[in-house]
Amino acid sequence: MNSNVASVKLVLLGEAAVGKSSIVVRFVSNDFSENKEPTIGAAFLTQRVNIDDHTIKFEIWDTAGQERFASLAPMYYRNAQAALIVYDVTKPQSFIKARHWVKELHEQASGDIVIALAGNKVDLIEENGENERKVATEEGQKLADEENLLFFETSAKTGYNVNEIFLAVGDKIPLKRPNDNANENGSGNNQNSSRVQLTDANANAANAGNCSC
Repeated sequence: MNSNVASVKLVLLGEAAVGKSSIVVRFVSNDFSENKEPTIGAAFLTQRVNIDDHTIKFEIWDTAGQERFASLAPMYYRNAQAALIVYDVTKPQSFIKARHWVKELHEQASGDIVIALAGNKVDLIEENGENERKVATEEGQKLADEENLLFFETSAKTGYNVNEIFLAVGDKIPLKRPNDNANENGSGNNQNSSRVQLTDANANAANAGNCSC
């Protein structure tokens, strides 16, 4: 519909079984499966979103959360313009791991990388009560405030805040457009009131069927 298409490399990081793949599948295909096999290495999917007068094509690398694959992560977040770090609000250890990923990205990734933090599986709290929660919303917000991250609590199962977190990332990406060389700081609608919408999903799973739940 418009010719202003910018590709954005986004990497997902987080402990195993926090719902990284489920978040991506919800975003790309608006689908959810209770039982997914763990991601092996990484899976690759794409999705386009419209923001104001341009389109962002997210090129999403969904990395495996198992410790044995941790050494591969730099290969995926190197040169990435955005990262989504996911933890499970019912598992404190996953939040500790999220802190680790934030620190690593700040030290080793691109200096202008946009980082978002997602506290996933809030549906478990709705289903089982507040005593199921082990990581307070305030803890996630505090980390986000300290480290200049976007922050949302999400549910891949219900879709709660899944599109919103990707759209917020897209809205914050400093896009290079054809006229930007002449006007580096200039134009573009850089406002938070951007009009956004999803376009047709296009999924290319590098490891089809190998998604962590």
